[in-house]
Amino acid sequence: MVALERSLEAAMNARIIGSGSETMVLAHGFGGDQSVWDKVLPCLTKHYQVVLFDWTFSGAVKDPNLFDPLKYSSYDAFADDLIALLDELHLESSLVFVGHSMSGMIGCIASIKRPQLFNRLILVAASPRYINIDDYEGGFDDAAIDGIISSIESDYENWTSNFALLVVDNSDPISVNNLAKCLKRMRHEFAVPLAKTVFHSDKRDILDKVTTPCTIIQTTNDIVVPGSVADYMHKKIKGKSTVEIVNTNGHFPQLTAHLEFLAVLAGVLGFEI
Repeated sequence: MVALERSLEAAMNARIIGSGSETMVLAHGFGGDQSVWDKVLPCLTKHYQVVLFDWTFSGAVKDPNLFDPLKYSSYDAFADDLIALLDELHLESSLVFVGHSMSGMIGCIASIKRPQLFNRLILVAASPRYINIDDYEGGFDDAAIDGIISSIESDYENWTSNFALLVVDNSDPISVNNLAKCLKRMRHEFAVPLAKTVFHSDKRDILDKVTTPCTIIQTTNDIVVPGSVADYMHKKIKGKSTVEIVNTNGHFPQLTAHLEFLAVLAGVLGFEI
């Protein structure tokens, strides 16, 4: 087991910026870091105190001893870190959580463990399961996931460049390049086990335990998460949920359609852009 000798706040590069009376937590996904929120921060910090942090697998986290692939072979460990970080920051209730990709499910798990922690979950390009099974369309078959993991194992440098082109709208080459840089910063020895954890995850069974109101944000064309997944989550989540569509290609609406993304958040949360 890995012992976090420093505070989580320091270990995870956590910071709070903004001037609002309410607090919003932004959580990045696989291979990213808190910079994926840079385009939306100027607006959000006018209305919220915004919590930013980097998961311990991120290349932005300098201490490699903080990420234990065995410990983090389940989303539950990430959810425990999230709760512990927010406790350390003395943020214990009524927060807005915005989770991108894998962090969407992590936020759902945290909301079940600590029901009063969040008053809304914003699930951005999130998925409870990536592999097709029976009548569930996750977007990939087993062979495709095996191919992804094999590529990460054998040629991570090349995979990062190709993956960035696939998941970020190519009409925004700066964002493509920035994501590729984020992915390359993540240690290869972390990328392989984390990819296995993410792409083999199946959290469909937790959705009917999520009672916090949810907003599911989906792009019009996401190669990682098909639209059917958003519909599935909407039907299965126990609490009130809605699906909002952002008109862009790719897996990162906060990068490639940040104004429309902000408009969705403003409509849901009731602030002005």
